[in-house]
Amino acid sequence: MCRDRTPLMRYGSRPTPVGTFITRKPLSTALNLTPYAFVLPATVLLFIIILAPIVLVIALSFTDYTLGSLDWSFASLDNYQDLFSDKVFVRSLRNTLLYVAIVVPTSVFLALIVAICINQRIRTKRFYEVVYFLPVTSTFVAMAIVWEFLFHSRIGPLNQFLALLGYDRVGFLTDPEVALISLAVVGVWKLIGFNVILYLAGLSSIPADIYEAASIDGMDGGLDRLLRITWPMLGPTTMFVAITSSISAFQVFEPVAVLTKGGPQGSTDVVLYQMYLESFQYFEIGYGASITVVFLAVILAFSLLQLRYFDGKVHY
Repeated sequence: MCRDRTPLMRYGSRPTPVGTFITRKPLSTALNLTPYAFVLPATVLLFIIILAPIVLVIALSFTDYTLGSLDWSFASLDNYQDLFSDKVFVRSLRNTLLYVAIVVPTSVFLALIVAICINQRIRTKRFYEVVYFLPVTSTFVAMAIVWEFLFHSRIGPLNQFLALLGYDRVGFLTDPEVALISLAVVGVWKLIGFNVILYLAGLSSIPADIYEAASIDGMDGGLDRLLRITWPMLGPTTMFVAITSSISAFQVFEPVAVLTKGGPQGSTDVVLYQMYLESFQYFEIGYGASITVVFLAVILAFSLLQLRYFDGKVHY
């Protein structure tokens, strides 16, 4: 006797015809719009605070607008042609690139060394973290008084120390050959604290098992462990530190505006300070906007080059 193995159907139910699909009812329109309603306020703020000013600056860079003037016109590419033929702007761009070339590698390397030294401490680790992070939280306009005193050519402690060693006094802020290097020292002092905190976070994420396995394999040297374990494992952190340090170094303004005013002889004139002079001292808004656009393009290109360089070297 054969048993019927077809599944039993509920009373009153109908079988689904072969070749048909079971469809669900579409969600309501209100439910579909709910995610966009949550994103809308942040999108509006992003446009008002960031995107709209950038679009406005780009538009102003193609005009001859002067602050307070009611008569202005479309200038096409005249501002950009004048910009790259302006010796002052070319000098400020060269000074900015030289400043970045000094500050970024120095701040990254010193921050790594300091972070490794702090990470090995147990009781005083928190103390040194706070001490090195203080320059990040301090107001540079107030700290400029201290730096001006340190760099003073006659009564400054640095020149007093050089005199004790028998060397001639150095005009740290008055000598055209030394002034930019002096500002780079200030830039390193400002950046190193933030970079140290980032490297400490990266060091804390490295598993201790790797170092233990390396010790078992005979890797006991500190330099060997640094080059073979610590440095490769800090690749993502180094990439982030290098890019953020570069952007911060390109944005140098306060040390120039407070300590040197672009002097002596234009040796410390940088792009942001030149943009400030053109826009807020000479009121040439159109020309100042073109400087801003070129400045943003340089930062974007430099950041993309760094990402491309680290892309093949960083391992996650």
